Amino acid sequence: MTLRLRLSYGSVRFGPGKAELLERIRDSGSISAAGRDMGMSYKRAWMLVEEMNTAFRLPLVDSTRGGAKGGGARLTDAGAAVLAHYRRVVALAEQQGAADIAAIEDLLADIPDEK
Repeated sequence: MTLRLRLSYGSVRFGPGKAELLERIRDSGSISAAGRDMGMSYKRAWMLVEEMNTAFRLPLVDSTRGGAKGGGARLTDAGAAVLAHYRRVVALAEQQGAADIAAIEDLLADIPDEK
């Protein structure tokens, strides 16, 4: 079982894909490397970062262009906070909903190679 939680605030959406992108940017220091690790194009990764940076009051990712010293990206304090809050919400949903999630799973028909 995998719990995939997507938050919607009007037209703004934040879910597992954007959270993973933020984590990979945090870990790699690069938007392009983060996108590549997720199997997405450089353009798509940049588009998602710009979407997040526009949607929140403060940018979630700060980036510098490449050059002789190379570019890079890092999560801002706001980015780290959004990521931490999202991960806590998912963990709480998994913990508090475990019995109901298991009950739903017990009602599923057999799934080949899974159950």
